[in-house]
Amino acid sequence: MTVFIKPVFDGTVVFEGKELFKGQGAARQWAQQVGSELGVPVEPRKIGTGWALVGTIDGVETVWGIYGQRLKRISPSSGDD
Repeated sequence: MTVFIKPVFDGTVVFEGKELFKGQGAARQWAQQVGSELGVPVEPRKIGTGWALVGTIDGVETVWGIYGQRLKRISPSSGDD
């Protein structure tokens, strides 16, 4: 089962319309799972009052937040992708 369909039961916060992980520890655990699945380094990054997951795929920085209890790619500066 892909990590992208697993429910995110960790606490979340909303910052500038994006749902993010509330704590760094939860974001770090999810970053390890995503990185393992994709075969690229993924790390937690503080964005405003929450934490997102960030990795580079095909030379492009990719940021994931949470949407509907699932991981979703987001744009760090404006709206959802």
